[in-house]
Amino acid sequence: MSVDPMAYEAQFFGFTPQTCLLRIYIAFQDHLFEVMQAVEHVILKKLEGVPDSEISPVQIRECTEKFLCFMKGRFDNLFGRMEQLILQSVLCIPPNILLPEDKCQETHPFNEEKFQLLKKEIEELQEKYKVELCTEQALLAELEEQKTVKAKLKETLTFFDELENIGRDHGTSNFRESLVSLVQNCRKLQNIRDNVEKQSKRLETQ
Repeated sequence: MSVDPMAYEAQFFGFTPQTCLLRIYIAFQDHLFEVMQAVEHVILKKLEGVPDSEISPVQIRECTEKFLCFMKGRFDNLFGRMEQLILQSVLCIPPNILLPEDKCQETHPFNEEKFQLLKKEIEELQEKYKVELCTEQALLAELEEQKTVKAKLKETLTFFDELENIGRDHGTSNFRESLVSLVQNCRKLQNIRDNVEKQSKRLETQ
């Protein structure tokens, strides 16, 4: 059998030409074997009607096997030539013929240089995609962080609103102004404490 894969023919026919010929070869071999079995059976039946025959069934089997080998050898010789003829002239697509799905190659020929350029472009697009993916992940992480900060800020504002409501219940008109005043007073007290500590240290050194 031919070792040429004939991939283009397989694309067109849906099977490799070698597979087709192999099936024909196997089918003929099976048929030849069945015919020889039938012939042997007929000969044995005929011999049963011949009295005192010197030909035994074993001799018939030996002769049948020899004839089968002879026929198989002749067929292999003929099939080899038939295979070559079919593969070259029947199940073969000429090199100047394009299948309908490959017609675009006539207007857009493809070569190794274009293949390398296309491969390089694909690699660049893959790198850009990886960068875009990393950027997207970073933005999503930042968005989640903003959601967390927003939730904390909302909790803080809610807390201050509750404090302001409590202040109103206890007679404070503007809790935020009171809070600012409290912070200012705390700073003043801290300054006074710092001054007292400085004076204490100065007296200790005298």
